[in-house]
Amino acid sequence: MVAKVTLQEFPPMSLAFLRFALASLFLAPFFLSQTKKVKIDKKDLPKLVAIGVFITSLNIAFFFEGIQKTTAINASLLTLVIPVFSVLSGWWFLKEKILVINLVGITLSLAGAMIIIGLPQILSGNFSPETLTGNTLIVLASLSWVIGATISKQISHKYPTLIITAIAFMVSTMVMFIPAALEYLEDPGWPSKVTVLGLLGLSYITLLSSISAYFLFEWGLSKVGIIAADLFQYIEPFIATFLAIAILEEQISTSFTIGAVFIVVGLYIGTLAKQIHHRHKAHRV
Repeated sequence: MVAKVTLQEFPPMSLAFLRFALASLFLAPFFLSQTKKVKIDKKDLPKLVAIGVFITSLNIAFFFEGIQKTTAINASLLTLVIPVFSVLSGWWFLKEKILVINLVGITLSLAGAMIIIGLPQILSGNFSPETLTGNTLIVLASLSWVIGATISKQISHKYPTLIITAIAFMVSTMVMFIPAALEYLEDPGWPSKVTVLGLLGLSYITLLSSISAYFLFEWGLSKVGIIAADLFQYIEPFIATFLAIAILEEQISTSFTIGAVFIVVGLYIGTLAKQIHHRHKAHRV
């Protein structure tokens, strides 16, 4: 929701560039400190760059472009397909085990996502091209994040998360520079139109969404465990939905409600049920 408000004052690629550039500056001292302890293998550089391209650059580019064309409510709920894509990615690329019940849940969640994207409206010929494009871009943002996370998992045992995150931010700063420069050449006057609200939004996105979120999530994970941490993550879109209704005065449609039910039920069956199944199985051993 903060991104949607901030994008009213910043061009999307310029906001992404500033976000990653500022985050890189903040993380630079910690990154340099970590690299003194852990040496980066040159063979891993392509994977580290790929993580930056997928998990931050494409993810944020698709999200920023999509959130301008759809509602914050749709965007917040469509991000719930990330755990579903993660299960599929782990099964296909990392050879992780998956149960039939998980496949059922994945199917339900993907069906819910298609409903929210606008499949029923497309079939009936009554749809908004802009909203359809926005919803599709949000799903592509989720998919790119999962691709980057899958690559990251392959080397996460070799490097601290801080190193991977800092490199991802630096890569994204370089990737976003040219699109941001083109936006400036197209409208050189946009910086003068940014208000205090826009600067606060940029600060929030940089300090909280990009930096603090990582440290706080890791701290919380060490306190409550991964299952509880995931539960809190699943609650986030519903908080965003409430704020979008209260602050942005967005409306909930019938198709959104039906799609949300499909996604939530499918998400539980596809991911949480799998975790609970393994936890109970472990208790029986």
